[in-house]
Amino acid sequence: MLLAFSWAIVLCFIGFQYLREKEYKSEFLNAQLQQYNRHLLETVEEGLPYEDYIATHDKPFDELRISIIALSGAVVYDNTISLDSLDNHRNRPEVANALANGEGFNISRQSASDGREYFYSATRGERVIIRTAIPYSGTLQDLLEADWSFLMIMVSISFVMSVLAYFTTRKLGKDIERVNRYEAEQERNRLKRQLTNNINHELKTPVASIQVCLETLLSGISLSEKKRQELIERCYTHNERLRRLLNDVSLITRMEDGSGLINRERVIINNIIKEVAEGLEVMPEEERLTLHTDFCDEVAIEGNTSLIGSIFSNLTENAIAYSEGKNIYITLLENSDEQCCICFEDDGKGVSSNQLPRLFERFYRVDKGRSRQKGGTGLGLAIVKHAVQFHGGTITATNRPNGGLRFDFTLRKNIKSPNN
Repeated sequence: MLLAFSWAIVLCFIGFQYLREKEYKSEFLNAQLQQYNRHLLETVEEGLPYEDYIATHDKPFDELRISIIALSGAVVYDNTISLDSLDNHRNRPEVANALANGEGFNISRQSASDGREYFYSATRGERVIIRTAIPYSGTLQDLLEADWSFLMIMVSISFVMSVLAYFTTRKLGKDIERVNRYEAEQERNRLKRQLTNNINHELKTPVASIQVCLETLLSGISLSEKKRQELIERCYTHNERLRRLLNDVSLITRMEDGSGLINRERVIINNIIKEVAEGLEVMPEEERLTLHTDFCDEVAIEGNTSLIGSIFSNLTENAIAYSEGKNIYITLLENSDEQCCICFEDDGKGVSSNQLPRLFERFYRVDKGRSRQKGGTGLGLAIVKHAVQFHGGTITATNRPNGGLRFDFTLRKNIKSPNN
């Protein structure tokens, strides 16, 4: 594309240079004829015998046709054609320009008198117009022709520069691509190291708690049945947290590294929301939120049922655990042939404005102590973002004016690749 644009500029320059050189040569030729016209015009204006001047003085070109024309347009002298065959010349382009501007020329016009093609140049005096004309021949065409040697040199230089530029930009493009791949690989490695460090950090607390409980149970210390049951339940709770953490990490890894292997099928969003509503109905009353939906149309997309389900389930779990609200609102904002746009809201307390940009970061918690107490892994909203991106969409988080969080996200109806 860049080479094509460069060649377009070069060709425009060459074309401009060709026309400009041809114009310059025409003006130079006209200047030579104008000089002869003025000398002859002085002879005529002074009343001297102009035929003697024409016969005795050198002409700038061979076969020069000379005409003396009255200001009315009548031809009073022509050294080539009989006056009887000449009509009024007032409307000839070069004559009309001379009458209007004092002088004029015409690069190529066929004579109405003898049918030959001439280069005309006319000069106006007080009483008459002197017009000279050169018949078109190989000599005149060569004279007016642009200097192709210069143009060919320009084309050759441009071609050589284009070839050099092509190989240079090709090598540069490969170098840039190599650098980009290296940087992308470094970024992936950095994210993997960060994920590994975060996982190690998240694993320490439940693993340590499980180990303490198991060591106590295995130590042979006399424990009451109630205390023994409490330690077992604590082990189970921490084990469940570890299981959820490993499942979430596995899901993110699949989306990042093996998204091409994730199955896609026809998914009805309305059915996913129905499952969310059924899940809320069986929750303990103190944790239950009321779901309000505004889905007037059936929304079907090509996607992965599990990942789309994780979007709604994680947003719902996030609202239950941290919003301190009583209601969830799911609204269909757009349902076109290309995509659907969905709004997920709660009526809780929301978060501070400086925390909004970080909500989708892995292991980021608005309230770390409360999140762990609720059993959260810190990956819920990160999974939501990855799942939305996998389906070719985007997601944003904002605070509602009356309190609570609002998530707006889009899902493409048909995705050809994970990056679409």
